[in-house]
Amino acid sequence: MLSPAAFHDPELASALVPDNVPAGTSASPGRPERPQGPRAPPGLEEALSALGLQGEREYAGDIFAEVMVCRALPQRALPRTVTPEMRALVVDWLVQVHEYLDLAGDTLYLAVHLLDSYLRSGRVRLHRLQLLGTACLFLACKMEECVLPESASLCFLGAGSFSQAELLRAERRILSRLDFRLHHPGPLLCLELLAALAGSNPQVMLLATYFLELSLLEAEAAGWEPCRCAAAALNLAHRVLDVAGSGVEPALYSPAELGPLEPCMARAVLLGPAPGRAAIFLKYARPQRQGTSLFAARLLRRPQPGPP
Repeated sequence: MLSPAAFHDPELASALVPDNVPAGTSASPGRPERPQGPRAPPGLEEALSALGLQGEREYAGDIFAEVMVCRALPQRALPRTVTPEMRALVVDWLVQVHEYLDLAGDTLYLAVHLLDSYLRSGRVRLHRLQLLGTACLFLACKMEECVLPESASLCFLGAGSFSQAELLRAERRILSRLDFRLHHPGPLLCLELLAALAGSNPQVMLLATYFLELSLLEAEAAGWEPCRCAAAALNLAHRVLDVAGSGVEPALYSPAELGPLEPCMARAVLLGPAPGRAAIFLKYARPQRQGTSLFAARLLRRPQPGPP
């Protein structure tokens, strides 16, 4: 269940071939060689059961390989016409629409992934950024939601800045430029798996989810692997709450690999409800999310324990 690109990476393929298969041979006679996913850590099947995925226990290793080996977007700069602040403004608006329509969490992450993929693939007209974000959200809904929002509703939420015909044309342009490659295992499932493996309590999980969602506002986050981003959010949440987890064995990332990600998330938390990027702060300030954003900055300002 690895992405097709992984099959053409000789270094990755050789690293993922099972130990009992000699190099350069197929896993079974008459069938092409297919690299296997990374070895699942102990307790993965139990973690899937804890997430209500008992029926997937048989495929635990494949699920782990799918979500944990997902590659990040290429490290390309945004188009010259789009600044990180403009991108954050669009993402902030998408968060508001996503919450208003009560969509699934994975829908938001997929929409932002499609937006970043499109932005890094060519030029974008600045006055069409909101239309582009809406079309990405519409496509993400078609991938993740059981009930789709109506295109007319999305145009209404856009305050009439684009028509239904323009929305559908933008959708076709995205599909063409991305070559219909819409599947992307988002970081939410990674976070849930890692939290279950680490024995994280609900408060840690909620704070980590807040850190993870804030990372959507940061343009550099598009260059992070979903699982590494989720691991950084969970590790930071454990440290600021000073809660010890059982840890994941074997460790997926070293402190050095998570080091560049955590400060970026911390800066976003400390920035608070800045103009044009306040939607996530306000969303997590509500009682339904225990006012997480209201105390997160205070926790981060406390002296933090160093990495083990």
